[in-house]
Amino acid sequence: MHLVCPSCATTNRVAEARLREAPVCGKCATPLMAAEPVSLSDEALPGFIEGTELPVLADFWAQWCGPCKAMAPHFASAAKQLPEVRFVKVESDYAPAASARYRIRSIPTLILFRGGAELARMSGVVPAAQLMLWIREHLRKGAV
Repeated sequence: MHLVCPSCATTNRVAEARLREAPVCGKCATPLMAAEPVSLSDEALPGFIEGTELPVLADFWAQWCGPCKAMAPHFASAAKQLPEVRFVKVESDYAPAASARYRIRSIPTLILFRGGAELARMSGVVPAAQLMLWIREHLRKGAV
């Protein structure tokens, strides 16, 4: 299983059986499976999405956005409960290239990726329980 480090962007190979053993990056020792959202920059996001074999859920948000602030605790709660999904936050004001690349028209917008491809997207605030159902539903639909 390939996991891209959210800190140094190194691709790490981790045996699936060891994913629950708190693996760390071989280069910088950053945890690879932290059960919390990680912030990614414009430059880091595409490589993280394309190089991480686990599903990735990206939250495009902004500090000044009230709904984004309301969504943050639900996003963090879902991250704790779904360790098999990598949760990332992309601050739209500081990531204009990523916002343009992924056609972000409103915030918060969540995009679910697997294998570098977009599986689903939604905008707005949803409770953690509903978010987890949405993720699981789309991962099942996108199963190969």
